Amino acid sequence: MLRETVVKINRCATVVKGGRRFSFSSLVVVGDRKGNVGVGFGKAKEVPSAVEKGIKSAKKNMKAISLKGDTIPHETLGRFGAAKVALIPARPGTGVIAGASVRAVVEAVGIKNILTKSFGSNNPMNLVKATMAGLEGLRTKEQVETLRGVTLDESD
Repeated sequence: MLRETVVKINRCATVVKGGRRFSFSSLVVVGDRKGNVGVGFGKAKEVPSAVEKGIKSAKKNMKAISLKGDTIPHETLGRFGAAKVALIPARPGTGVIAGASVRAVVEAVGIKNILTKSFGSNNPMNLVKATMAGLEGLRTKEQVETLRGVTLDESD
């Protein structure tokens, strides 16, 4: 069951001879709460059409994210444009400490305990993409072991 979250709906106006003509864009996050998440952007003349296009785009762009229980395996910093998002694993019971844009992505993935901090731009589009960049860079200990062909000690 996919969970769809509309992060931002933006209204754009173009001035024509008869007045203003409006169009809408929507930023949508879709996730299954089991480690898969996608971000989509849709534009249309009406809001429902823009949201529908965003959902369709998000489903096409689904990515698998490495998790460790209900948090992330290690700290990471995601960057996109002028936005930076720091993602820090948290102990059970902490909850999701995040702003609206970052929270939408993190909850769609299925993370229940995480600390986040955003720096630079507060544009929802850039924050969502920076969060996705940070999450895509995550690797579990097992993935690192197979990637490097070594066994890591139990210092974790």
